[in-house]
Amino acid sequence: MMVPQPTDKWRPAIGLVVVAVLMTVLTLPLLGLVFFRLYENPLVHQTESELIAQSAVLASVMASEVQRYRTADTPRGTILPEGLRRDPSEPYHPIEPELDLARTATLQQRPDAVPAATPIHPIYAQIGITMMPLLVETQKTTLAGFRILDPFGTVIAGRSEVGQSLAHVSEVATALAGRYTSVLRQRISEDPPPALQSISRGTGVRVFAAMPVILEDRIVGVIYTSRTPNNIFRQLNQQRGNVMLAALLVLGVTLVLALVFARTITGPIHELIRRTARVGRGDRAALKPLRRHGSREIAKLSQSFLEMADRLFDRTNYIANFAAHVSHELKSPLTSIQGAAELLRDADASMTESERHKFLDNICSDTERLTILVQRLRDLARADNPQTGGNCRLGEAVDEVRQGFDCLFIDAQFTDQAIPMSQENTQIVLKHLLENAAQHGAKNVRISASQTHSMIAVSIGDDGSGIPAENEARVFDAFFTTKREVGGTGMGLGIVQLMLRAHGGSIRLIPSDCGAVFEIRLPKTQAPAGP
Repeated sequence: MMVPQPTDKWRPAIGLVVVAVLMTVLTLPLLGLVFFRLYENPLVHQTESELIAQSAVLASVMASEVQRYRTADTPRGTILPEGLRRDPSEPYHPIEPELDLARTATLQQRPDAVPAATPIHPIYAQIGITMMPLLVETQKTTLAGFRILDPFGTVIAGRSEVGQSLAHVSEVATALAGRYTSVLRQRISEDPPPALQSISRGTGVRVFAAMPVILEDRIVGVIYTSRTPNNIFRQLNQQRGNVMLAALLVLGVTLVLALVFARTITGPIHELIRRTARVGRGDRAALKPLRRHGSREIAKLSQSFLEMADRLFDRTNYIANFAAHVSHELKSPLTSIQGAAELLRDADASMTESERHKFLDNICSDTERLTILVQRLRDLARADNPQTGGNCRLGEAVDEVRQGFDCLFIDAQFTDQAIPMSQENTQIVLKHLLENAAQHGAKNVRISASQTHSMIAVSIGDDGSGIPAENEARVFDAFFTTKREVGGTGMGLGIVQLMLRAHGGSIRLIPSDCGAVFEIRLPKTQAPAGP
């Protein structure tokens, strides 16, 4: 039968798959940088944290200034709702960064300031003038943008927009209501960033934070800050020494992994492929173990393959020897029949009646031998691949075969033992063992059974001539017999061995001072048929 060939299409080699996997792992940091913002988000968080810290300091300074300059008619803003008022018993009120590049929507550019509805109150104007130098010096260090607003959203301090209103800006409006807020807004620079930096989303956004200034549960101003997050590539450039060291380390680890894959997977598989080709050409020397097995699974695969190939070689040799023995066994009686038939055909009137009967008897004898040989070949084929399964009682099988051996006295003990074989297969085993005993001149046969927690043992002994020591190693070889003159074919014990092996059992010859003793062992739970 032709082996089906795989469809003719491109398939990647396992080495290519390994290289692709390693390269994917190697590029994961870049994928995280570009697609998942794994590195930019910390920079945005860092920027917002810095703005929160700077705003908190400025809010504290402004609250102190308002407390210092205010009068009875100093205007103040919204009264804080109950839910936003601070607990006097709790000394700490931390504000955590809340922006996330992956989840926070990026708003349009900040709206321009508009003319204020009312002029700045003189006290807030004075506070703006007082705090302006502080803002300038702070901006030189932090590069952040600062606007200080009065309780109504009018800019009282900042490099520009002083006197104009930002109350219409969403984050400022939220702060004027008493709640801190931060947003991401689009950033459009007059100078486009370098090509590499343009990959980073951080170059196109700016963080805006609005923190309310609270005094006695009233809004007295807003600290409005903004800053562009640091660019990831600028950060990498600043840490280029460490980045190069990390890249070399990752590359080195990748090469080591590639070598491990080559020695544990691809190398053993390629060697196994070469061994397969050699086995296909009939080279039995290819059955030695692989030089390197690599992983446990490949070791098991190679061992299973080599064992299968070894069994196939044995099977091939068995078939070749079997064919040679069968042709030899068939040749002798066929030659005798042909010779006798030719003599009878060509005989003249001088052949006596007794001579004619002698030739006819020879033909009948050889024909009977051929019939027995063919029957044994059929039994051998059935034993080589029997229908396994089923159970029977040993005593019932003994009673069935007893009738065909009147010349033997069969003493069966413990025959109520259950045997994990069908009754038909059990009878085949018993029949050939009893025939072997009869051919060796036995008159009595003893059958007994015993069992352990996992095995069933059946002993079959006779009082015949026994088996010579020089033949003990060959008794189970097919076609080996010392009783060919009395009809022995040399296949009986071979059939028994094949039948038991197919059921997971075994048979062996036990040393005995009288006759021959065979021991059969079968598992209580029948094993699956082997190859």
